[in-house]
Amino acid sequence: MRFIDEVKITICSGNGGSGCSSFRREKHVPLGGPDGGDGGDGGSVYFQADEGENTLVNFRGKKVFKAPDGGNGAGRQMHGAYGEDLVIKVPVGTIVRNAETAEVLADLTVHEQRALLLEGGRGGLGNYNYKTATNQAPRKYTDGKIGTDLEVELELKLLADIALVGLPNAGKSTLISSISAAKPKIADYPFTTLEPNLGVVSLGEKSFVVADIPGLIEDASEGKGLGIKFLKHIDRTKSLVHLVDVSWCLDEFEAFEQYVIIRNELKKYSDTLDWKKEIVCLTKIDAMTEEEIDKYVKFFEDQLDRKVLPLSSVSGRNVDLLKSLMLQTVEEANKKDKVDNE
Repeated sequence: MRFIDEVKITICSGNGGSGCSSFRREKHVPLGGPDGGDGGDGGSVYFQADEGENTLVNFRGKKVFKAPDGGNGAGRQMHGAYGEDLVIKVPVGTIVRNAETAEVLADLTVHEQRALLLEGGRGGLGNYNYKTATNQAPRKYTDGKIGTDLEVELELKLLADIALVGLPNAGKSTLISSISAAKPKIADYPFTTLEPNLGVVSLGEKSFVVADIPGLIEDASEGKGLGIKFLKHIDRTKSLVHLVDVSWCLDEFEAFEQYVIIRNELKKYSDTLDWKKEIVCLTKIDAMTEEEIDKYVKFFEDQLDRKVLPLSSVSGRNVDLLKSLMLQTVEEANKKDKVDNE
């Protein structure tokens, strides 16, 4: 199934049914009087997060979603049927915005979380409601209220605990396939990954979700390469694993330049991304000597003033250690969020 993460649709609530003007006319009932019933309310429009959905592709073909109208009232004080509410199911992580003002109307981050976007039109009143001591035979009734319509933009931001970032061919897809059940496309050319991949990483009885973000390049924040299309998916993550491919670099300076390119793009896109906790991994070290690996690691650690992890997803070197570090950052972030929300 094709991954779709942005779409624009129009939603419409149902019209209210009209009230009825009617009089009771039956044999042997001389004082029947007005008996027109009320119209039913139109259906409202809700959005609901559903973990069974993982893309917005279902909205590509259909552009207008309308809730049913309410039924008209009838004689004998019969009320019109209520229009059934329209519940539009979207993937967890979907943001609903007003297409005209860009105002966020709903941010659905939890399974079965529901948000009311449009209320249905109220049903009209039948003439039974207008009977008074001085007006025994009112003919007045009211029409139902017209429902409202709204053009909205749906944007899906993947909900992952950790994002794998780096230049194209940095080894992100290979890593996520080795630590989870995800099976992304892997090849030896740039932009193999054209869609984000999610994988669940288990460590004992604990688990967390990792997103493989398609490779970024210089000026990605300005739309180059795959551009900002996937940078937004990093927003919700708790931390980053930054992969730097050192296998083809002439020296440690060139390798560090790769790192700086991605850091600059993250910062230009959002200050929030720049402040996320980060684990730096030097990848594809299989063909390097231990002396070369140590030289690259030492240079990075001197520049960053923190530990850097040499990593091989093929041989498995330090993969288990990385999983432990990832889990640790997730748990630390969860504790911080809990404290901030208290």
